[in-house]
Amino acid sequence: MEIALKAALILFFTFLVQLGIGVPISISIGVSSVITALTALPMDIAIFTAAQKMISGIDSFSLLAVPLFVLSGNIMNNGGIAKRLVNFAKTIGGRLPGALAHANILGNMLFGSLSGSAVAAAAAIGGTMAPLQKEEGYEPSYSAAVNIASCATGMLIPPSGVLILYSLVAGGVSISALFIAGYIPGILMGLACMVVAYIYAKKNNYPVCDKVSLKEAIKVFLDAIPSLLLIVIVIGGIVFGIFTATEGAAIAVVYTLILSLIYKSLTIQSMKEILMKTAVTTGVIMFLVASSSAMSWIMAYTGIPQAISNIIMSISDNPIVILFIMNITLLIVGTFMDLTPAVLIFTPIFLPIATQLGLHPVHFGIVLVFNLCIGIMTPPVGSVLFVGCSVADVSIEGVIKPLLPFFVALIAVLFLITYVPALSLILPKLFGLI
Repeated sequence: MEIALKAALILFFTFLVQLGIGVPISISIGVSSVITALTALPMDIAIFTAAQKMISGIDSFSLLAVPLFVLSGNIMNNGGIAKRLVNFAKTIGGRLPGALAHANILGNMLFGSLSGSAVAAAAAIGGTMAPLQKEEGYEPSYSAAVNIASCATGMLIPPSGVLILYSLVAGGVSISALFIAGYIPGILMGLACMVVAYIYAKKNNYPVCDKVSLKEAIKVFLDAIPSLLLIVIVIGGIVFGIFTATEGAAIAVVYTLILSLIYKSLTIQSMKEILMKTAVTTGVIMFLVASSSAMSWIMAYTGIPQAISNIIMSISDNPIVILFIMNITLLIVGTFMDLTPAVLIFTPIFLPIATQLGLHPVHFGIVLVFNLCIGIMTPPVGSVLFVGCSVADVSIEGVIKPLLPFFVALIAVLFLITYVPALSLILPKLFGLI
């Protein structure tokens, strides 16, 4: 226990110091892991084993799905798909007060679920909706808040690269079960945003959209069908065992590429930029996974997760209290750490505690990702906060106040998801995945 606590102090102190002086997070993870390993092992064994764990950490067929889903998301972001989904979302939510805000939320749910990227959804849907909302008299800071609060729904509604990473770190939890488990929490996340938007619209007398004729509605729906079919093909194929998540990701790339070519929205130059952006993003993610594998190894070797588990369990043996502590910790972590490294670092720490409490690993994965989805909307390191403010041309300070009601609603849904496991597990059980 004493050795584990000493190792934990060295690991997290060196990690936080490096973050504080601006060292990239992936390098901070790797360096702090090696320094901690040197306190427990001879130098040659520590460095050799850390390097070996980094290589084996990315030697996974399942992990190949991540760059493929990133590529399909980047193609969609440049392929004219976002505009069709926005039109479809406006048709669905157009008769509600504050119709464009609801269209923004629904658009993020649809595009986020297709692209698997909160940042891509914030840029594509937010960039389309911000000028429209400004013309209708919406406050730019409120429009940005709506976009920022709802764009992370795609991290839960599959396909989601983050859930694939969680599956890998958690020791092979079923990706199919995680994907199908994300639907209800992701939809509840979007509905919570719509409730806040509805109340805000009634208070400020925001308009509804013009009534759409049945003929126009059918045309909009038919335009959106090819894009929506991607969900049916990819998720249906994975859930029913027709192909793996990696094969589904490859199919998503081919499908979105063909669709974008049909829409004539891709050029050779834009494709070069898409491939370059995908390569850079993939490199960042893979380096994070590699360095986090080394950190997971040294934590397991020194017994850090078990020591942290003992400390938390010593506070209380009440599952409600422990889950509350874990949620608060993850919400705080999410304010200064991006979603991917947080999943890689905190899964091996908190998953053993969760399973000890009787939580299913699929349920815990959804709770973990939901927590961190809220984190990417918050300063000082909220990636979608920066993107959402940028596309709406508003300051971060100006968007905080209208974001607060969304935070309250999302945290309420988070605790509902945490303490009602059936919301995450009913669909996987229904499909026989768990």
